Amino acid sequence: MAAQICVARIGAAHGVRGAVKLWTFTEEPLAVMDYGPLATKDGARRFEVTHARPAKGHLVATLKGIATREEAERLNGVELYIAREKLPATAEDEYYHADLIGLAAVTAANAPLGRVTAIHNFGAGDIIEIAPAHGATLLLPFTNTVVPTVDLAGGRVVIELPDEIEGDTPEDAGAS
Repeated sequence: MAAQICVARIGAAHGVRGAVKLWTFTEEPLAVMDYGPLATKDGARRFEVTHARPAKGHLVATLKGIATREEAERLNGVELYIAREKLPATAEDEYYHADLIGLAAVTAANAPLGRVTAIHNFGAGDIIEIAPAHGATLLLPFTNTVVPTVDLAGGRVVIELPDEIEGDTPEDAGAS
């Protein structure tokens, strides 16, 4: 199955005619309308955004086939996806966060740390999540200092570990 990219999340109902608040994860919020029908992750449901207008921090959107507040309320929290290949091409030094999932994470000395499992943003900036083969998951700030190199062709990201956890890498586990 083609990689699916989450481009929006449906929020609360807006008004009484089936409109919803729509949080988009695209650089330009209204670009979500350019991708055609959006689907749930499992592909079981498809939604077409027929109208959208900017609001404070989100869009107010009308979805084809959703005509009542009750129908809109049932969609609260539904994430909407598109196939990765529908996204615009990136420049040579650019990438989508989804392109990093599954890449090997290594230190600057090329010591293995694990695999990138997610990129999160809880409001204060991006966080890279790395799952080592053994031990606790690493959550690190996704900055140019901590992640100085993204090598898509080589299938890896280089991580500069902060000094306070430098000795806690998976290869050091159990060494006392």
